[in-house]
Amino acid sequence: MSYIVKPRFHHPGLQKNDLGYTRRDYEGTLTTLCGGCGHDSISAAIIHAVHDMSLAPHQVAKVSGIGCSSKIPAYFLERSHGFNSVHGRMPSIATGANLANRELYYIGISGDGDTASIGLGQFCHIVRRRINMLYMVANNGTYGLTKGQLSATADLGSKTKSGEESRYDNIDLVSLAIDLGASFVARSFSGDKDQLVPLIQAGLSHRGFAFIDVISPCVTFNNTPFSAHGYKNTWENNVVLSEIDFVPMRKEITARYSAGKEKEITLHDGSVIHLHKTNASYDPYDRENALHYVNEYKKQGKIATGLLYINQSQSDLHELNDTVDKPFNRLNEHDLCPGGDVLQDINETFM
Repeated sequence: MSYIVKPRFHHPGLQKNDLGYTRRDYEGTLTTLCGGCGHDSISAAIIHAVHDMSLAPHQVAKVSGIGCSSKIPAYFLERSHGFNSVHGRMPSIATGANLANRELYYIGISGDGDTASIGLGQFCHIVRRRINMLYMVANNGTYGLTKGQLSATADLGSKTKSGEESRYDNIDLVSLAIDLGASFVARSFSGDKDQLVPLIQAGLSHRGFAFIDVISPCVTFNNTPFSAHGYKNTWENNVVLSEIDFVPMRKEITARYSAGKEKEITLHDGSVIHLHKTNASYDPYDRENALHYVNEYKKQGKIATGLLYINQSQSDLHELNDTVDKPFNRLNEHDLCPGGDVLQDINETFM
């Protein structure tokens, strides 16, 4: 992976957030992805989201695996913590880091190959372990780094640039995440910034495992009229279940919205997502209903986007295991070795 540093100068009139940072302060290196790649739109959406949330770069840890998607973290938050793991093993790194320091905001960036093929087992276990993080998949249905073979998320009948046709049913990561117990599940399109940015903000604010599947067309190998992950098919068959907005924790802003017109979802830090519902029967709190909607639109060859499922009462990994509040690097000698009396008390619990 090559790194080209961006110039540090910027327009003096750029808007600053509550920390005094502009969006340029949340950028990374110059992209080396293909021109027009949807993955660049994902990194831009993350920059937008984190800047507007006024998160300091050092509060964020970004982790990734291998693939075009896993290059994305190089292009945002260059001053944050980061780890680029081996293929399909990002969930293990994210789990260890989260256990060592629960105070950081974790953003996992993966791809359809990195998650649905070699990393499928790892993905399943990070969902069921309820790691407190935002896990994003840049999903283009193809292996771009190895010249365009179909991935496990490619729909039955999809064709690559070379004419290869998918003969297998695909792995739908949204349905899988809901089924495995993820407490925040959404799907968006890389070209729909108005929907994607607030979903990222909501996912970062959610306590528990938040998953966003982002359809991100590959302009080089999988942008044919026969690809379910291409631009043409996505725009024609995108079904928006709800118009998403994210309102930070500020009383005067949330008070502007009329009761009854939106469905409010209050996150644990006090932040609120407003869902302007286009379908009166849709309820993002209903797990079975979420799976039904995803599957029904899939049968019609359409892609359901928006916040599909949320559960705010589920405990995360730290609550389940009663882990220590302090990051490991701040534990002192007494914390690590509290003495024989404490050990005796622990031993007595096993009698």
